[in-house]
Amino acid sequence: MFILHQISYLHANREQLFDQLDLFVETHNKIALVGNNGTGKSTLLKIISGEIQPTSGRVELSSKPYYVPQHFGQYNDLTISEALKVDGKLKGLKAILGGDGSEENFALLEDDWTIEDKCLRALSNWGLSDLELGKKLNSLSGGEKTKVFLSGIEIHEPQIILLDEPSNHLDNKGRALLYDLVENIRATMLIVSHDRTLLNLLNSTFELSERGIKVYGGNYDFYVEQKKLKQQALTDELHHRESELNKAKAIEREMIQRQQKLDARGKKKQEKSGVSRIMMNTLRNKAENSTTKAKGIHALKITGINDELRSLRSSLANHAQIKIDFPGTNLHRGKILFKANQLNHFYNGKKLWDVGLSFQITSLNLKCPISHEIFA
Repeated sequence: MFILHQISYLHANREQLFDQLDLFVETHNKIALVGNNGTGKSTLLKIISGEIQPTSGRVELSSKPYYVPQHFGQYNDLTISEALKVDGKLKGLKAILGGDGSEENFALLEDDWTIEDKCLRALSNWGLSDLELGKKLNSLSGGEKTKVFLSGIEIHEPQIILLDEPSNHLDNKGRALLYDLVENIRATMLIVSHDRTLLNLLNSTFELSERGIKVYGGNYDFYVEQKKLKQQALTDELHHRESELNKAKAIEREMIQRQQKLDARGKKKQEKSGVSRIMMNTLRNKAENSTTKAKGIHALKITGINDELRSLRSSLANHAQIKIDFPGTNLHRGKILFKANQLNHFYNGKKLWDVGLSFQITSLNLKCPISHEIFA
């Protein structure tokens, strides 16, 4: 079990990554931590593991977590035993077996007399039986380094496990071993990964975004389905509000045009009927005040709808939007600015989209820069 209390984190350049995150994770819960790149998933794992400190807030842990990082460059100068943090025990064991039974060596060993056999067995279970504990990590492949760190789970038997992209460098056999471990171990797990098979083995999904952490009570497939439903509801509401905005603007234009016609007609009528200039000015001021009041009411309504639209757009996931900025065109409304017909891309010999994308963007006759959003 672990708890995050009001965790905030600033980068060295003072850019805010987290702001007062709160999270409670129950014992034996296995969680997928997902979110867009740059939201701070790896940083959050490092904070929980104690690798780095938050700018403010605190982490409360029921036991010391075991952390498997995504990158291993910082460990290249370490031996396998040092990376697994068993070098002290092995040193104490070797000294005692060599005849040095000092209190210092017994303290180093911590009564773990089978530590060497345990390490070798764990490495062997991950297909690394040929590696010696004194071997430097800089001589290992990425997959071997990952397996070394994963073998530490069997050695230390942690109650809290933090894994950052653990399947990245693994071959099929290594991934199968990882999946089996995740399915059968009784521990609290928080895993960052893009491996959908791995994520679907976990019973909860936490989404990290700039708005905080949102909890979904299911595996990754459940999370994706819930996101689709939410996205569709937001998109439908967005389109509804956009339609309302267009109607409000149309009513405002019609009202102004109608008032202008009435004012012009009234002025001609007053001039023909010989109304005095003072009276004409009074009537004109009343008409202008009436028009201004009506415009103000519609302006407030349009502002309210615009505020709702901004809120809805900010709620839509960034990956669901393609934003393209165009300069003002001064072209008549409806002029085609961009047209795509069956747009597609081949990746590894396969089409990126089953059906090619066809769409066009037309001019709105605006004299200022505009931003079009294409919702995929």
